[in-house]
Amino acid sequence: MNRRDFLKTAGTTVSAVAASSMAGESTTRKPRQAVVILGESVRYDMLNCNKQTGVKTPNLDRIAREGVRFEKAYNCQPVCAPARSAVWTGIYPHTNGVWGNSMPLGDTTHSIGQRLTDRGVKCGFVGKWHLSGTDYFDTGKPAPGWDKEHWYDMRSYLNELSPEDRVRSRDPKTGLDGSWPAEKCYGRRCTKRAVDFLEKHKNEDFLLVVSYDEPHHPWLCPVEYTNMYKGFQFPHSENVNDPLTDKPEMQRIWSEGTSVAVQHPVNADQYFGSHTFIDAEIGTVLNKLDAVAPDALVMYTADHGIFLEAHRLIDKGPVTYEEITHIPFVARWKGTTPAGSVSKSLVSHIDIAGTLMEYFGHEVPKTLEGKSMLPLLKDPKAKVRDTVHFEFGRYEVDHDGFGGFQCLRGISDGRYKLSVNLLTTDEFYDLQTDPAEMHNLIDSKEHAAVRNKLHDQLLDHMNVTRDPFRGYYWGRRAWRPDFKCTWENAGYTRQRENDGYLPRELDYNTGLTMVEAQRPKV
Repeated sequence: MNRRDFLKTAGTTVSAVAASSMAGESTTRKPRQAVVILGESVRYDMLNCNKQTGVKTPNLDRIAREGVRFEKAYNCQPVCAPARSAVWTGIYPHTNGVWGNSMPLGDTTHSIGQRLTDRGVKCGFVGKWHLSGTDYFDTGKPAPGWDKEHWYDMRSYLNELSPEDRVRSRDPKTGLDGSWPAEKCYGRRCTKRAVDFLEKHKNEDFLLVVSYDEPHHPWLCPVEYTNMYKGFQFPHSENVNDPLTDKPEMQRIWSEGTSVAVQHPVNADQYFGSHTFIDAEIGTVLNKLDAVAPDALVMYTADHGIFLEAHRLIDKGPVTYEEITHIPFVARWKGTTPAGSVSKSLVSHIDIAGTLMEYFGHEVPKTLEGKSMLPLLKDPKAKVRDTVHFEFGRYEVDHDGFGGFQCLRGISDGRYKLSVNLLTTDEFYDLQTDPAEMHNLIDSKEHAAVRNKLHDQLLDHMNVTRDPFRGYYWGRRAWRPDFKCTWENAGYTRQRENDGYLPRELDYNTGLTMVEAQRPKV
């Protein structure tokens, strides 16, 4: 049996088991329903409920008011496709195949849509996917496991437009003259399809993803939203004047300016206007949910932030600064999550897939590399993890720019943050005393103990998650010359656990089914 046939058979088996278990449940059981809304290029401080800056987000604030907002939520990699790959698979980019834009998910990687569809849950995806490995717009074809009738990626949108409107849809100037109404915006068309999905499947178990592209460039929105921000100045941190003298050389090169800055300067009026436009679209989705599925779990987060000149940098890229890794995360689950609550616990994008598996009543597969956040949704004061992890490979495989290959691995315990930049110097920050991350403490003797503890945890994480880039060079750094390195590293073989889609791996030495996935290599 070839791999495709096995996957097909495995999927059928999982579905059959799910259907069998569901048949034994009471026919009066309320359907389990969840909506995950993903923003694009939205910083933590761009939600009014997180920080009052003058940015208008009444509907995102409404989710927080009716549920919980997380003060310490982080992505796994601060660039579009890798960030999304972690959200929808529960597997880190270094494992799932998407460690840069325009790179596809690996053949053995399964999305949360596949996993839940195979367990009898209707799964719809409308919006930006960015994981087909083709281009920014994807293919117009549904990714495996997602409902074909409710798939609407960015190529699907472009296919609806005339050639002239396609060109206009990619030009920021289109949004300045009032001739591009809401009905032509990608965000509005995503909202309409989301509302249609909710109406059609209101009595079923479902997962709906609404993945907006705005306020990403070209920031198109109805001109009245842009006009809301005429003359608006977003509050800046002191780090807009960061001299970068004690930072990696890569950042100093970056700060000198690139062609990208010329091509995509941020127009603040349109950028923030587009963000508020999408907030209004989210309000439409929430209103429909209140009418047809009021008890559904609703989660909103964003893939990453952008610098807005913080640290004298542009856009996002191979660093772990708060502006691009610390993302907004609000959720409501009426009747379960305390309204208006705040969680100070660390959470990560890597936890979303496992949370959804548990929410729908299924075991979290061992192959998922995050933790379930369900305890936090029930009790925001609970704790599910001690650290969060970051990484970077490259911005985009198609682009020579953005620094090229920049291998980074990072870790934070919520106060301290360590970034190991393989090809240059490293960084260590105390977010409590230095929230603007101005002072690099990597060589501080006073902080050596906590730095080294996080370093050990980072290396262990690379081992446990089978990071293909792991090796002795991550341990022996200039600030840790006494780190004991060996050619064999940890000396372990780390095979994949079985999760129902692939056959159990075989032991190389015996040809028999493995017993322990992680064990000494002998």
